[in-house]
Amino acid sequence: MGEHSQEKKLGCGILNAVFRKRNKRSATVDSLTVQDNEVISTSSNTKKGPSGSDEPSFLDSSVNGPEANPKPCTKQPPNHIKPAEVYQQNQVPKPLEEETKIKHNQASMNPGRKLPKESISISGELESMIVDHQKTKGNNNLIRASSSNMMLQGSLGNLRQPGGGGGGGGGNMTSYNVPKTETEDSTPNGKYPNGVKGNVVKKHNEEKRAERQPASLCRALSTRMDPETLKIMGNEDYKNGNFAEALALYEAAIAIDPNKASYRSNKSAALTALGRILEAVFECGEAIRIEPHYHRAHHRLANLNLRLGEVEKAIYHYKQVGPEADPDDITKAKTLQAHLNKCTEAKIQRDWKNLIKETDSTINAGADSAPQIYALKAEALLKLHRHQEADEVLLKGPNFNVDDSTKYFGPIANANLLVVRAQVDIVAGRFEDALATLQRAARLDSNNREANTVMRKAKALADARSNGNEHFKASRFSEACVAYGEGLDHDPHNSVLLCNRAACLSKLGHYDNAVEDCIRALNVRPGYSKARLRRADCNSKLGKWEASIQDYEFLQKETPDNKEVQRGLSEARMQLKKQHV
Repeated sequence: MGEHSQEKKLGCGILNAVFRKRNKRSATVDSLTVQDNEVISTSSNTKKGPSGSDEPSFLDSSVNGPEANPKPCTKQPPNHIKPAEVYQQNQVPKPLEEETKIKHNQASMNPGRKLPKESISISGELESMIVDHQKTKGNNNLIRASSSNMMLQGSLGNLRQPGGGGGGGGGNMTSYNVPKTETEDSTPNGKYPNGVKGNVVKKHNEEKRAERQPASLCRALSTRMDPETLKIMGNEDYKNGNFAEALALYEAAIAIDPNKASYRSNKSAALTALGRILEAVFECGEAIRIEPHYHRAHHRLANLNLRLGEVEKAIYHYKQVGPEADPDDITKAKTLQAHLNKCTEAKIQRDWKNLIKETDSTINAGADSAPQIYALKAEALLKLHRHQEADEVLLKGPNFNVDDSTKYFGPIANANLLVVRAQVDIVAGRFEDALATLQRAARLDSNNREANTVMRKAKALADARSNGNEHFKASRFSEACVAYGEGLDHDPHNSVLLCNRAACLSKLGHYDNAVEDCIRALNVRPGYSKARLRRADCNSKLGKWEASIQDYEFLQKETPDNKEVQRGLSEARMQLKKQHV
């Protein structure tokens, strides 16, 4: 009798497992109201957003937060299906439900018997899918957990997303398990890495088979869930800072109902929080395509365009917000446009110092994700031979996918951005990277003369270093010096070639000339440790112990475990002490 009662719990068991811990959270919640088919929190912990609707207090503006951020409550809103429920087309009428449970229990005792499809409930249908899957695939990676739930090994458990947010060792979503959607894989190549936590039984000797396991059963579950419930769960994760998990839930909702604008808008908010700005723009645009007068999506898209430095686009969408529009938004956009105009004027006048100042002002005015502004600043720093700072500027700036950037900014503008990036790669000695970047730029804009000029320069520098390295390895130091010098004819301030030539000069005993090359390299790249170490060594050989000690002490702070630095510093101090005796 105990076995029969346990088997009766199987119906909807998997869905209950998904929401079991979730329901525990509903003990401390605020009330929810339903307005225009969207859930709006009536908690006291809200503030009026720029669009006039209530937004949770953790959001700065509507661009940063999801559409509705209600907390789960014990009493369900009238327009929402309970989390454990499924679509009506999958439900079985009550009289048939009892009969189905009896037949399902009989099938559990006799696994070889297959029930008629029309008499199978959701859990029974899943049981049948599992049996069929095992027969066709010939493996047994489908495991029964202690709660009588059927699970696909490696396909359930805590959500893992690549990138920021909730990635890493298992993610932060421990309250519920979310099936993978077809919109975006939650793991690279659709494979789950080792160590995934959650309701997963791991078998080390079957890892390869588990990696090939299809996700069809998970999709079968996801299509039976209410997309509004998924959105609510995503909103809660967003509020808790679990942006990757929120993104996956919004994508699951979109997979079920792709024509709901609020799901797209909320996905845009999650992408923005993860730093995927261009993707957020495209998703917000899709929300507006579905619902052209969606005021909040227009406001969100306007803010994103402002961050990307596209003022005209931002102003257009601010004007589409309607009566909820904030006049300060337009004022902020016009202020940003004034800074952009000053940047253009400074570049035309080749006033590089002023251009650096104006790009900083533009970024502080709101264009913090505008690659063209960071490129302008890097270009100005290159003209002033501040190569290390130029490299750091591009590292701090946005690094968008080339295709996404081309789609948004256009091929000609993106080609110009790539040329600047290639120039920074050249001064940092990344010649191969520069060539690859320039080739992409040439494909985008075949008429870009600067791209062709910089490409010829990069090839000459790469060849010079390659030839010099070959001579150096063969101990032909004079020939190596000549080869590096040929590269410096094309770029006299290239720190890598200067440092390499200094090594040759040191081998030839020309320590003074080697020190000069190291000084020139350090002038453009103060953090170039190899050049500083070489200068310290040459000064030691020249008997300039104080200068040598100064460089060694600097390097020891940067790399305290470097044995070569420790030996050099000890020797220099000892020699200086002998000199004073």
